[in-house]
Amino acid sequence: MSLARRLLNPWLRVTERRRLARATDPETLRRAFACNARLVFWPPRGAVFEACEVAGRPATRVDPARPGPLLLYFHGGGYVFGAPRTHRAMLAHLARLAECPALLPDYRLAPEHAFPAAFDDALASYCAVIDHPGGVVLGGDSAGGGLALAVLAEILAQGLPKPLGAFAFSPLTDMTCSGASIRTNARSDVILPAARCHEVAGMYLQGADPRDRRASPLAADFTGAPPVWLTASEDEILRDDTLRMSARLRAKGGAVTETIATGLPHVWPLMHTLLPEGRASLRALALWIRRLSPRAAGS
Repeated sequence: MSLARRLLNPWLRVTERRRLARATDPETLRRAFACNARLVFWPPRGAVFEACEVAGRPATRVDPARPGPLLLYFHGGGYVFGAPRTHRAMLAHLARLAECPALLPDYRLAPEHAFPAAFDDALASYCAVIDHPGGVVLGGDSAGGGLALAVLAEILAQGLPKPLGAFAFSPLTDMTCSGASIRTNARSDVILPAARCHEVAGMYLQGADPRDRRASPLAADFTGAPPVWLTASEDEILRDDTLRMSARLRAKGGAVTETIATGLPHVWPLMHTLLPEGRASLRALALWIRRLSPRAAGS
């Protein structure tokens, strides 16, 4: 265990978990996360960010001149907060390691835009870049990881050309909040307050069925899926969302690379500037991305 991890976890428990447990206004969460991103999440020197529009929504391109497959990444934030700007530093590091360009769509957020707005924007963004030379790799973290997997399931259901692969950090895959780890890890999770799971889900769903595969990709089929890379912390409340998703994918014949780490916070790669474990996870993912074969993509 790194010294940084031993110091960071107590700080996250006192600051971020307390903020998430108490905040009632989405704008407060959005401002706080954006402020943290400016202060703590730093891109590599020379990273290029370009504002653009994809499928009618604002987006951010990261190092667009790079060759290789496009990393289409959906940011986390419980479908309520987060933005391309809060995640672009991490994506710049990953894009450099994987030798790829990246794209972060600014999908619509709840509660102003209820389900399936985020899903519709994410699927439309994939359709807009489906012909990218070298293929596309889907990715995301937390709610954005669930969104990436939901888009993958819809691609398979509709018979669209497949991405080369998909990856997710601590994905939210079950909006019914039925995973055992939501209860068993309620005390050990240093960021996410388990008591608010159903409330946050309700802000997004607003009466929609939480078992809809577009909201809960754990309910999707995934037959014929390309390779998938997943990681989560043993100590976080969304651990079982990853474990059950891995089992679901394997049951449908999918190739899954799964890593369950110990003692790390939710979506620790986002904290790559603070945690050596975050940098190690990004290096491992980049290696996996570089090994994906273009032949894995459907047509």
